[in-house]
Amino acid sequence: MSQQEPESSPESGHPSPGVAGRLLVATPLLQDPNFARTALFIAEHSPDGALGVVLNRPSDTEVAEVLPLWGDAVSSPGLVFVGGPVSPEGALALAHVGGAGVPDEGFQVVVDGFGVVDLEHDPAILGPHLAGMRVYAGYAGWGPGQLDAEIDEGAWYVLDGAPDDVFCSRPDVLWRDVLRRQGGELALVSTFPADPSLN
Repeated sequence: MSQQEPESSPESGHPSPGVAGRLLVATPLLQDPNFARTALFIAEHSPDGALGVVLNRPSDTEVAEVLPLWGDAVSSPGLVFVGGPVSPEGALALAHVGGAGVPDEGFQVVVDGFGVVDLEHDPAILGPHLAGMRVYAGYAGWGPGQLDAEIDEGAWYVLDGAPDDVFCSRPDVLWRDVLRRQGGELALVSTFPADPSLN
């Protein structure tokens, strides 16, 4: 696959300060079972490292089972998602603020109106402020320069997300749909079989 200059191609393998708030989409070269065919939202990216959550790995656990007070606040499907291999026993909630604006407390903005919800806070107070919310078990993390190196090696596409990607109702087709809407070579990649030997 040809590579263009970073400013003119979303599939460029050269990260920029704009990676936070964008999507990382696994290329067919990425066979790590934690990340194969995943799409991630990157919340932080700096010289100190990066942090994000996998958007398309729902578990079988209902949020209402483990966090009953938050069951009605999360976007459909109301499942806990597997956010990544780091701290899988912990819960992290990502949300996007709506028309009521940023809450005074219980919410920490990370990028573009997206932020982390304090799950110890009262959902009745925070709920009206949130346009979408999802709970993740674990997250994906990279040390200094690690994500940049993986992108340079061809493991990830860095792409702009659509408004409903983070809280999509059909996570099972998110990887395919994000690639397909790019057109050109990436739309072709979306048709690759999960098992490369079948291609």
